[in-house]
Amino acid sequence: MKILTAIVLILISTFSYAQNIVSGKVVDNKDQPILGVNVYLDGTYDGATTDGEGKFYFTTEEKGTQTLIISFLSFETKTIIDDVSKMSNLHIKLRENVESLDAVIISAGTFEASDNSKVSVLKPLDVVTTASALGDFVGALQTLPGTSNVAEDGRLFVRGGSADETQIFIDGIRVFTPYTPTANNMPTRGRYSPFLFDGITFSTGGYSSEFGQALSSVLLLNTIDEPDQEKTDIGIMTVGAALGNTQKWEKSSLSFNVSYVNLAPYLEIFEDRNDWEKPYQGAQGETVFRQKLNNGILKFYAAFDTSKFELTQEDINLEDGLDYKLNNNNFYLNTSYKGSLGNGWSTQTGLSYTFADTDLGIQTSAINDIENSAHMKLKLRKRFNSRFKLNFGAEQFITDFKENYKDEIIDETYGYTNNITAAFAEADLIFSKKLALKVGLRADYSSIFSATDIAPRAAIAYKSSPNGQFSLAYGNFFQNPNSSVLKFNQDVKAEQTSHYILNYQHVNDGKIFRAEIYRKDYDNLVKFDSQFESFDSDFNSSGDGYAQGFDMFWRDNTSIKNVDYWVSYSYLDTERDYRNFETAAQPSYATNHNLSLVGKYWIDRWKSQVGVSYGFSSGRPYTDPNTDKFLSERTKSFNSLSVNWAYLLSPQKILYFSVNNVLGLKNVNGYQYADTPDFSGQFNRRALTPAADQFFFVGFFWTISEDGKDNQLDNL
Repeated sequence: MKILTAIVLILISTFSYAQNIVSGKVVDNKDQPILGVNVYLDGTYDGATTDGEGKFYFTTEEKGTQTLIISFLSFETKTIIDDVSKMSNLHIKLRENVESLDAVIISAGTFEASDNSKVSVLKPLDVVTTASALGDFVGALQTLPGTSNVAEDGRLFVRGGSADETQIFIDGIRVFTPYTPTANNMPTRGRYSPFLFDGITFSTGGYSSEFGQALSSVLLLNTIDEPDQEKTDIGIMTVGAALGNTQKWEKSSLSFNVSYVNLAPYLEIFEDRNDWEKPYQGAQGETVFRQKLNNGILKFYAAFDTSKFELTQEDINLEDGLDYKLNNNNFYLNTSYKGSLGNGWSTQTGLSYTFADTDLGIQTSAINDIENSAHMKLKLRKRFNSRFKLNFGAEQFITDFKENYKDEIIDETYGYTNNITAAFAEADLIFSKKLALKVGLRADYSSIFSATDIAPRAAIAYKSSPNGQFSLAYGNFFQNPNSSVLKFNQDVKAEQTSHYILNYQHVNDGKIFRAEIYRKDYDNLVKFDSQFESFDSDFNSSGDGYAQGFDMFWRDNTSIKNVDYWVSYSYLDTERDYRNFETAAQPSYATNHNLSLVGKYWIDRWKSQVGVSYGFSSGRPYTDPNTDKFLSERTKSFNSLSVNWAYLLSPQKILYFSVNNVLGLKNVNGYQYADTPDFSGQFNRRALTPAADQFFFVGFFWTISEDGKDNQLDNL
């Protein structure tokens, strides 16, 4: 009898273990069953996979409180903690993983040039291998839709905005003087080499509330966080020389790049239309030091450049031409830190300082401009979960500008000091892989106006198909008038725009298509009653205007072997009543139609990359004083075809050739008219043409690196 009782107890015990059944059904947010979901008890080998009906079933000998893990690709992992005896007939709903590669992103008004972003319109390589760019990232961005071709200027003119309406940031910190100074009808270049940057974000509108004091656009440059190896880069060019070096240690690294440019030898061979007394000479240097800390990275970025030249330019009103000389020194320092604070918190903070000293000589006038500027920013980020993130922070802009103007009669000093204090907050709400919302608010207080400007901003994106999505953005943007106004008068207001943007983007297998329509409304634009801004001008903020249009971009790097190309087109309709305009009109820098074609072809047997870039712009407005109409005439269309060829002499040695406007097309940027009419009552004119119809460049670039494979193809 005792033996029988023992057998019964053993059977009962065994049966009781077998009764710990874990079962249920797994569905998505539409209650559709999910096949192949992994369901298991944490820390055990007990588990199962869902079938075609989303059902799972397994037994376990575990008792008490257990942790059930439910995981599947593209969905958020779910955890259930309960007594194992209650884990039967479960109904489990998984939420989509909104951080997966195929999740929706807000793309309205934004172009990415990065190797790390989900969708990059350009790569860092593209920014510097575009044939027409000559190694200038600004030149490469001018091949994107939304920009106008202002060949004699060289800066970014975005969607009907002047170049002053685009601001540039390095590692999130403002650059106050991003371009080298130059003479009239001579294009400038960006001060900063692409050598030290690995990511670029170009926003043509509707950008984050984190960025202010920009009416039309922001350009964000991000320095390399961690170089992959130590190396030295050497460049010998027809216009100068360059040297770069990177050193790495266990938790830190240092990179620098220096260059020297002297146009005198080049101009001896290829003369241009200017009468040079002292051809352009310039030296530039940049360095980045990076220090890894326990929970973040600290960077020090510094850049200096100096340039000078002296020339005489043709002028219809001056028989001997216009004498112009320039001497500029610029220094920029940027310190930034980004890191984790724990518990979902992170921070990004930094400060920059700019010193710019420019001496100008124009005929008998001597002008000295000195600017000291600083920017300090603190940004905090809280990640509550994958669906809700909050950014907020504060920043301070400080500008002190002084100008001394001296000629045979006048000796005066003008200037201003302005402090701008700003705060911003922005929330990212990810409802699903198909729907995301970004809402933000910014407030700027300007001491020079004793006024606060409030700027709400919002953007929403909806994924309409596996490869396509729509984005919609709205925002208000404020910017103080520039120094040419504030040095004479501070009794004005911050200028304002409102942006409305609708974007469609389709990405599939190396192909990307973007289409965007937009509207911008301007208010509080500065007007004055003289030919140029002057100490005796009457300034006010009664100007206004609008800009609207359509942008299109197509890129394909997979359909044709070894061929990569993109096409961009922009249509712009804009009018303004600002500055000394008699009435609302299209500004002289704005073009209605802009087209860019860029192609690159890698030829294996030649070990070469050949590039072609074609740019077209419709005619630009100008005023003919022989008529009674304002800005009613149009120049002929602009056309330019540029080519380049990079030949690998060896894996680390490159011979590089490029020609801008290879066909030597005669482009006209506008016209200068005589101040007084001739004997017949007509105002004579001369065409404003580029100083040279073509530009030839030859360079030899040699990289010495640890792996023996790196080269400077991505810096050309």
